Amino acid sequence: MNKKRLTNVGDLYTEHHQTGKRLGQSFMEDVRSDLFRNWIGTGKDILDLGGRDGTLTRHFLDGNRVVIGDIDVEAMARARQDYGVDTIEVDLNQRLPFEDESFDVIVLAEVLEHLPYPRVTFSEIERILRPDGVLVGSIPLAYHLKDRWQVLRGKKLWVNADPTHVQFFKYEELLDFFENYLQVEEVVSIKGGKKAEWFPKLFARDVAFCCKKAA
Repeated sequence: MNKKRLTNVGDLYTEHHQTGKRLGQSFMEDVRSDLFRNWIGTGKDILDLGGRDGTLTRHFLDGNRVVIGDIDVEAMARARQDYGVDTIEVDLNQRLPFEDESFDVIVLAEVLEHLPYPRVTFSEIERILRPDGVLVGSIPLAYHLKDRWQVLRGKKLWVNADPTHVQFFKYEELLDFFENYLQVEEVVSIKGGKKAEWFPKLFARDVAFCCKKAA
């Protein structure tokens, strides 16, 4: 059987999301939407990087001005149609097409793990955030106890199930990475149960975060 030839990164993400039937779905949507709304507030200019079809974005649209930036143009077309949100095609591995200090809030939800050059992306995030602006988002973690047990059993890390995952942060490594660019305000375990709330370094499997740019 002949396989479809993919010509660019946008095609890869479009095929992966559609094959996985991920349009109209958002990981832990209820939990993340509550956290993000509380961190974001209202009256803000927001850039949702990797917002795709707007399934999570819709939860913080009211009272805010929101732009979705993504490489998946087909998913963004649905966001425009379903929620009337502005969209722009962006490559997160290059300079972003926005002026310095353009946004009060940047959302990066389940995106960091997909970035081959995260230092490039975070330098751009720092540049386009306004003073006292915030970055909110979430990311699956690696090398928690469940992952270590998988490796001991000769299994792959569960995050390898997604071929677009290229970054594998431990809890403490993630915080160290953030602090190169922004002040860490809050990190909340959203997957891993009660043990992850008490001992996130060992048990947290996915975390939501809020980071702030210094004034």
